[in-house]
Amino acid sequence: MVFHMKTTLNIDDGVMHRLRKEAARRGVTMSALVEAGLRRVLDERGESGGGGTSLPRLPSWSSGGTRVDVASREELYAAMEGR
Repeated sequence: MVFHMKTTLNIDDGVMHRLRKEAARRGVTMSALVEAGLRRVLDERGESGGGGTSLPRLPSWSSGGTRVDVASREELYAAMEGR
């Protein structure tokens, strides 16, 4: 048995226009074309996210440590007032 899930997607108007034209040209529904495109993208990367290109590492830096104890209202007020 095959199940289908209905969902709502926000798609740019220009992309939607191209989708309509391409679906009509191929004689398929827009849903079928979107699903085929999603399958292609997922197959490239692997559904587990382990295959394909990986995302670049996020940048990291030293913040210099904490200036105040955020649990201390007095220290927070003093830091905000520049004392």
